[in-house]
Amino acid sequence: MPEIFINYRTNDGEHAATTLDNALRARFGDENVYRASRSIAPGDKFDDHLLGNARSSSVLLALIGDRWLGHPRLGIDGDWVTKEILESYRCHRRVIPVLVGRRTERPARNELPDRLMWLADCQTLRYDHQNDESDLKRIGDSLADLVPALAAADRTAAAPPPEEPTAPAGRDTYRTRLDTNNGVVQIGRTHNVNQNGQGANYVAGDQKGNVSHTFGPASPSRATTDE
Repeated sequence: MPEIFINYRTNDGEHAATTLDNALRARFGDENVYRASRSIAPGDKFDDHLLGNARSSSVLLALIGDRWLGHPRLGIDGDWVTKEILESYRCHRRVIPVLVGRRTERPARNELPDRLMWLADCQTLRYDHQNDESDLKRIGDSLADLVPALAAADRTAAAPPPEEPTAPAGRDTYRTRLDTNNGVVQIGRTHNVNQNGQGANYVAGDQKGNVSHTFGPASPSRATTDE
């Protein structure tokens, strides 16, 4: 079932609904966003479909445009915008009014039908097409913060940083490498212990070549410097 239900009125918030639908599906996946005109398949019983999804979604976005408040059907029994909002509210889902446009104000309690008065007390978000990118991001970020399932599905979440590769040995690389019997230990840029056989030699300084010292029971020790 979808996590986000987009509630809107035709000829008031439908363009904003389409924009939000596209942006939120791109971020959270098609399965997490419900918009009636896209989500109801031919032959489905739209009343059961609408109310069932309003009931089960985690968040209902109630899009409020500049003609939303004065619509004559607002608050009456047969108004689907009202029915979807009330169904979500009765099921203790989060209802977020989204003010569409720069000048749309939050409805006051005395402007709303009695059974929608509580909507005036809900914190709002805003979508203005002139601030399209920032407003869509803010709405998506808010939803991801509120709904764990959306945070898990968020395609814009930062991936964990990759493990840093081991830096190659070089003049400015500090590394230690040890072979128990025959190897090299380098400490810093110019501190080297060269080990071969049963002995070792420590050399400090800026060496262009290798300094080696070999000990063995069958041959005398030998020190060489290669330029």
